[in-house]
Amino acid sequence: MQSLRVALGERSYFVHVGVGALSAIDRLEPAIVKGRIALITNEVVAPLYAERLEAALTAHGARVLRITLPDGEAHKTWASLDHIYDQMLAARCDRHTTVFALGGGVVGDVAGFAAATFMRGIDYVQVPTTLLAQVDSSVGGKTAINHPRGKNMIGAFHQPVAVLADPLSLATLPDRELSAGLAEVIKHGMLADAALFDWLEQHMDALMARDAQALAHVIQRSVEIKAAIVAVDEHETGVRALLNLGHTFGHAIEAGLGFGTWLHGEAVGTGLVMAAELSRELGALAAGDVSRVRALVARAGLPVSGPALGIERYFELMSGDKKVRDGALRFITLERLGEARISEGTPRAAIVAALEACCD
Repeated sequence: MQSLRVALGERSYFVHVGVGALSAIDRLEPAIVKGRIALITNEVVAPLYAERLEAALTAHGARVLRITLPDGEAHKTWASLDHIYDQMLAARCDRHTTVFALGGGVVGDVAGFAAATFMRGIDYVQVPTTLLAQVDSSVGGKTAINHPRGKNMIGAFHQPVAVLADPLSLATLPDRELSAGLAEVIKHGMLADAALFDWLEQHMDALMARDAQALAHVIQRSVEIKAAIVAVDEHETGVRALLNLGHTFGHAIEAGLGFGTWLHGEAVGTGLVMAAELSRELGALAAGDVSRVRALVARAGLPVSGPALGIERYFELMSGDKKVRDGALRFITLERLGEARISEGTPRAAIVAALEACCD
């Protein structure tokens, strides 16, 4: 078991990564296992892991209210949030209740936002069961729901009090979801760790085969990278924006196709290729490195070509991105593999060329 600290002063917390973490909450975070707990999950994850987590909690006296949401990005909405509020209020949950988010990124984001806003904010614990959530969305305190005009447009920064990432939960993960999580791992190598990118090229087959040691390595390294950035810039006023590499393009794909048509990680995978192409157009990234990115994304089972939404539609969708400042698009681009930067005033011609190189 590795316990990695996200250093945020009085809001600091540990990310516990290891086999058995899901059932070891009483040993890892004994102060949390008490009182009233609202366990928020979805209809796919609940039959697999809810009883195991509930048993670990109730064995030490906690009283658990289970709230089950429909599965999928299409349900990252006000309706799901209202359902959580209704259930918690009906059960007389109060400010001492702790929310547990058991599931992937959608459950984590919605449950985290519910915790951020219920009675002006209560504690919550992330228990991610997908690779994408374990390496990315469960760490850092971003919570949100989607709006028809854009992804994650309504939300709050609200840090969890702990994260429990158990690689055993990945055994039941569909292949498509595993690939989606690998997109965020590739992203971390591209923006902050060239050695990790090299390692992924050498070990992608092992990851696709769900080798436990390989998965544990990328979960731990991804958490280390994200925790270090979040500790410097909790509210994304500076360097934390680098973690959005590939996401301006990816979010446009998700919104353009309709949320849930492509998985978030699939859209990010294509977005990473687009970001690499844009970096080459700007004269920074070598053509050979663009080819390496494209090849690695493809080996992870992810799409490398975006849907043919049309150039103007892409621009319309990207203009609603949260990184837009004073009406101008901002992109995260690469100086080289392992080093990213925020690009202001990106020439339209370069963006068009990148889209044309990466769209069907």
